[in-house]
Amino acid sequence: MKLTDDIKFESPADAGLSNRSIGAEAPAAAFGKTASADFAAGYKCEWEYLMPITFRLDDITPHMDFAKFERFRGLLQNRGIRPLIGVVPDCRDKTLDIDGDGPSFWDYVKELEQDGFTVAMHGFRHVYTTRDGGVFPLNRDSEFAGVPLEKQRQMIGEGKKILEEHGIKTDLFFAPSHTFDKDTLKVLREYGFTKISDGFGKAPFLYEGMKFYPISYSRKRDEDCDGLTTFVVHTNTLSDEGFSYYEDLMKRRECVSYSAFESMEPERMHGYFFRQYVPAALKHAAVQIKSKF
Repeated sequence: MKLTDDIKFESPADAGLSNRSIGAEAPAAAFGKTASADFAAGYKCEWEYLMPITFRLDDITPHMDFAKFERFRGLLQNRGIRPLIGVVPDCRDKTLDIDGDGPSFWDYVKELEQDGFTVAMHGFRHVYTTRDGGVFPLNRDSEFAGVPLEKQRQMIGEGKKILEEHGIKTDLFFAPSHTFDKDTLKVLREYGFTKISDGFGKAPFLYEGMKFYPISYSRKRDEDCDGLTTFVVHTNTLSDEGFSYYEDLMKRRECVSYSAFESMEPERMHGYFFRQYVPAALKHAAVQIKSKF
């Protein structure tokens, strides 16, 4: 089973994603790039388990592909679903410069918020400067993990300031490529952030004074069907097949707004190293190995 060299996965539920991130598996048809049929067949049964689903849309920037975003927004609206969106405060990632003629960006974000979308701060500039997986090593590229504490204070403080200058107040954060360290969590707490979209599980959990809302992890269909999980979507790179996949998914599965996740009481996390760090590291290693065959 051979993937094209530039296909890398950012999360278990990524369908449309940055081409620099690694994570777990999703059906090949959901990607804007090409993957083999046996890849899709081999993982579909594990990816589509029975938990209710909510959605997280990454890489909301002034020059994202607005047409694709609006197309996906339409799918959600048809089902009354309001997702989590990750806004990059000061995007410097040139791979996200797709649409030069988008609407007034900050007015657009405010419109989404008023429509019931949950807004999170998605990193600062979305530029990777280290090869450190941090405390959730699903990937090895990071904007935060391994960066000195004072530098992280500057980045997170400036990012929050930019959002608030445009009328966006949020206490929810998630890092590009899912990579952050304990200093990141310390600084987030200092700036009033209380929630993170990341980690694995079927319900929110508490770790280092933060409430974590898990993303999807590959599981067999006959595993736990209670709880709730998040599918991470990068609309910028969704293909027509990907849109069709999600349209069908929303017809077949119970999908809910992100606010349903936020209303759940968090569980206290015991054994973080074995329940979070180890699975993330193993997932990263497995994807690296599989991509070579």
